Amino acid sequence: MGLLSFIVTLPLAPVRGVISLAELIQRQVEEELHNPASARRALEELEEVRERGEISAEEEEQAQQAILDRMTGTAQPTTPERE
Repeated sequence: MGLLSFIVTLPLAPVRGVISLAELIQRQVEEELHNPASARRALEELEEVRERGEISAEEEEQAQQAILDRMTGTAQPTTPERE
């Protein structure tokens, strides 16, 4: 039965390969999103940008909160601002 099932499912091998690759990529992305070192680097870069005067204190605070929310998994869906 093993040889027969192997022959029958052989055409699905590329699909299984793509699925396993997608799962691997998803795990890597989730690991990077929740990695404290990654969040720290992002916060340090944000601080440097603020020191150069490229963003305001309010923008820095919003970006910090977004980074922390992303790391903790509590990110809220963004809603368009009304004018």
